[in-house]
Amino acid sequence: MTDDLTTSPGTFALLGKDPGSMARRGRLHTAHGSFETPVFMPVGTQGSVKGMTPHELQDIGYHILLGNTYHLHDRPGVDLIEEAGGLHKFIGWDRSILTDSGGFQVFSLTNLRKMTEKGVEFRSPVDGNKHFLGPVEAMAIQRGLGSDIAMVFDECPPYPCSREYACQAVDRTLAWAALCAQQPRAPGQLVFGIVQGGVHEDLRAACATALAAMPFDGYAVGGVSVGEPGQMILPGVEAGVAHLPWDRPRYLMGVGVLEQMVESIARGIDMFDCVYPTRVARNGNAIDRLGRRVPLRNAGFKRDWRPIDERCECYACRHFSRAYIRHLLNVNELLGIRLLTIHNLTLYAEWFETIRKAIEQGTFETVRQFFRNPEGRTASAPVCEE
Repeated sequence: MTDDLTTSPGTFALLGKDPGSMARRGRLHTAHGSFETPVFMPVGTQGSVKGMTPHELQDIGYHILLGNTYHLHDRPGVDLIEEAGGLHKFIGWDRSILTDSGGFQVFSLTNLRKMTEKGVEFRSPVDGNKHFLGPVEAMAIQRGLGSDIAMVFDECPPYPCSREYACQAVDRTLAWAALCAQQPRAPGQLVFGIVQGGVHEDLRAACATALAAMPFDGYAVGGVSVGEPGQMILPGVEAGVAHLPWDRPRYLMGVGVLEQMVESIARGIDMFDCVYPTRVARNGNAIDRLGRRVPLRNAGFKRDWRPIDERCECYACRHFSRAYIRHLLNVNELLGIRLLTIHNLTLYAEWFETIRKAIEQGTFETVRQFFRNPEGRTASAPVCEE
């Protein structure tokens, strides 16, 4: 993909739409180039995608990574990153970066936090020191990091929670979003609002409608995949997306299971992030072309001389056998985890390239049905023309 650096950051070009669903193909321009959607963003919480170098990620084909405001502010600190010239220079990545606001991490510290209307006071689980994070602080940190896309500070209600709590979380999320929209930004920095509302579809619709009236460059659906039953995820996505502007990118936060991503794309989602492909690799699992985990530590792979995937062209599959990778995992050699991570992230990049081509060629429904109906599937995923 050739980047047009003369195009203004925030320009979202719609390149195609699937005739049978809300799936669309687009291109979002940022201060550090552009990326095509639908897109999966590897998670680099602490400024690093675990087990991968920036060069390897670029070779696979990634044009955007995710970092986390809370963790980077906690260590090494935004002042140090600013001194280094910003997050891009600090981590050696010259393409786009999206930073989460840290709201999810702060609200997960249930026993270490105290909430006010201005933000959250909490104690760091690392050193016990007291901190405060609110909309003003979160935007200031992201401005210092210099990310291409900054997320508003929101309240992510837990599952389960009462309707009353969910209502209060939506009210705080909207008040904080309005305050975030007023904060100064880094040059070219985009800001996305976040839809909340728990499992209550009417609250999500109301939150999305209110956010759409605010001057954001894109919108995210948050608060899904936080412990609720799987069948409740897609209704939450639908309730939010239906009320968001068509001409802005939509981002589903924290969802990385293949079937859920495909169905969310069919509902108009453009961007995803999740730790799933790297986390399962650290636990000794490859991901196959059907989205299933393959536990390579198992004894059945001891004399399996095949690559992880005979159709995959990643570095791991071109050079090493399942037997060798199993050996590395079982003697705790880091190379085993790295090879699985390379494979899993390569597969995710290939999936999304297939989906983008299918939308462009009008064959998205074929891909969707393949991943929706596991019965009778083979390991050969749909292939789009070059």
